[in-house]
Amino acid sequence: MSECKLSVDYDQYENGVKIVDLIETLAGKDESLQLESLIIGDWGGAYENDSSDIVEALVRLKDRFPKLRSLFIGDMSYEECEVSWINQSNLGPILSAYPELKSLTIKGSTDLSLDPAHHDKLEELTIICGGLGKDVITSISEGSFKNLKKLELYLGVDNYGFDGSLADLLPLIEPGKFPLLSYLGLKDSEIQDEIAIAVANAPIVDQLHTLDLSMGTLTDKGAEALINSEKIMKLKSLDLNYHYMSDEMMNRWKQSGLNVDISDQQESDDDEDYRYPSLTE
Repeated sequence: MSECKLSVDYDQYENGVKIVDLIETLAGKDESLQLESLIIGDWGGAYENDSSDIVEALVRLKDRFPKLRSLFIGDMSYEECEVSWINQSNLGPILSAYPELKSLTIKGSTDLSLDPAHHDKLEELTIICGGLGKDVITSISEGSFKNLKKLELYLGVDNYGFDGSLADLLPLIEPGKFPLLSYLGLKDSEIQDEIAIAVANAPIVDQLHTLDLSMGTLTDKGAEALINSEKIMKLKSLDLNYHYMSDEMMNRWKQSGLNVDISDQQESDDDEDYRYPSLTE
């Protein structure tokens, strides 16, 4: 068994089924010793119950999952639980307990923390949410992920948890911070223009094959900085899908020769109060 998904649906939750019981049952099987990918879906009432019991169980049972390389905590649809309602917890102990982990994906940011934010072999870190707290961003930028190749952060909006600013993001793109990083996603942001302008000529772009600034409120202002950057033009892929760019700017991208995704154009409006990232609530 290379992959397994565990989840508790509404009826199971109402009947008292606990996600920890499912984890313990899995750990008791011989297949757990060969498991490479584990996906934790709805743990039952994620809108009122956090993920701390999951973290405790996975840490306690770590010896039963020696080959685990990929972990996704919070893989649930909006019908099961809106992303902004998903209650997380400190997932730092997971990083400590699984030193061979290669990929960690987290969905939901309410009460999320990463302490300690350290892993020698993690290659992919993705956080999907409607608003990422600056404490988590700072933990990542001040932490140690020397083998990280992909960093994908949904930044969201202040109404759903984003309480930072561009200043909190800049340490993520400092030279040498992630020496092996080739995919950088700073996306789904209400300050997407500011991010685009800051990243456009940042040294870190030289080491990237993909820059993902999609799903946010990008307008021609941010796009202008990108399209005029020689560094950006050397990328293998630029993702700007879901944006507020004008038709004129889109035509310039089409003629740029760059592999750029400019799909899902939103209705442009001079009033930025009417521009929203793709994923919020």
